Amino acid sequence: MKKFVFRFQNACLVAMAAFLFACGGGNPTANSPGVLSTATGLEYNSDEGFQVAEFRGQPDGPNLVYIEGGRTVLGSFEEDILYTRDNIERTVTVSSFYMDETEVANIHWLEFLHYVKIDSSRDYYQSVLPDTTVWAKNLAYNDPYVDHYLRYPGFRYHPVVGVTWLQANEYAKWRTITVNMKLAEDAGVEVPAETGGRIPLETGVVLPDYRLPTEAEWEYAAQALIGTQYVDEVQLYKRIYPWDGHSLRNPYGKEMGYFLANFKRGRGDYGGIAGKLNDGAFVTDYIYNYPPNDYGLYNMAGNVNEWVWDLYRPLSFQDFEDLNPVRRDGTLDPARDYDNGANDPNVINSLINDEVRVYKGGSWADVAYWLSPGTRRFIEQDSATSTIGFRCAMIRAGANK
Repeated sequence: MKKFVFRFQNACLVAMAAFLFACGGGNPTANSPGVLSTATGLEYNSDEGFQVAEFRGQPDGPNLVYIEGGRTVLGSFEEDILYTRDNIERTVTVSSFYMDETEVANIHWLEFLHYVKIDSSRDYYQSVLPDTTVWAKNLAYNDPYVDHYLRYPGFRYHPVVGVTWLQANEYAKWRTITVNMKLAEDAGVEVPAETGGRIPLETGVVLPDYRLPTEAEWEYAAQALIGTQYVDEVQLYKRIYPWDGHSLRNPYGKEMGYFLANFKRGRGDYGGIAGKLNDGAFVTDYIYNYPPNDYGLYNMAGNVNEWVWDLYRPLSFQDFEDLNPVRRDGTLDPARDYDNGANDPNVINSLINDEVRVYKGGSWADVAYWLSPGTRRFIEQDSATSTIGFRCAMIRAGANK
């Protein structure tokens, strides 16, 4: 008799739920799953039932901008003056994701160092210190930058430099943990001790991992072609730089004639002449300077080059997936193929190996050619320079667009 009553009540609840959806409630969704399982008819969130947490969508991460994905053509669109032929055009689709509005700044890295010093070993703290000697030159007096650039308050919102690809990844891991702990605290979610401090994904309050963007994501975000569309899926033109036109100067308003990025204008010319400085920055500049592109991202050309996730291969355009491409390793293109006659197959003498990473975007010390999103260079992942920084990216979870 009890089983009959239970089944009868359950059937009534299922019928009621179906009636409510039919009367305007609609089908269940991630945000409104309803009170009953559409697979079993059992009640969610009862004393012994399956617990379904409230979900309002992926939380907003600090400094992140939403990048709507879509089809694009990656590759160089200008003359390949170096004749590298390492980024030939190919059509891909990039899923929607998030990217930092700005480059990671000195103040952000100093915050990272502060908490690392409190919570971690001395050895780890030493391992994530930027190399400030990247400013030192035997034939130049850059000593003030060596001593002041990272820590002097005036440079707080200039991009951090002297960080390796490996260090940038460590920062992204720390940022993921720190931001998610703050989100969980704000939402009143207790972190179970048995998870080792990891907040369960089922809570719906945590963010996916911060990480370096893939080369495809970075190039797609830099192009920002959402401002070039006409009618339905018609793009009127491509872009050489992250802005319209062939010029490096602003064609509009009070800023007419001023450069749209911080770069080296020519041999020995980093910022113009006194009384009429143009980009006005002899080295890096304020991370919010210069107009953002159509996605709202600042300095996707110039200021500093930026690390991306991908391992470098000159033939990345040949062996690739056309949905969310990334090169994680030497699959189908092993490093030994670039060694040109090494006797020992275990020793790679080539500059192209499994420890070199792509960087993009051009810097304060680069000529305009490198400002184009399609250009690419590479350097060892444990190297640091005064011209390379980074920004973080993140997937858009729970969405198919």
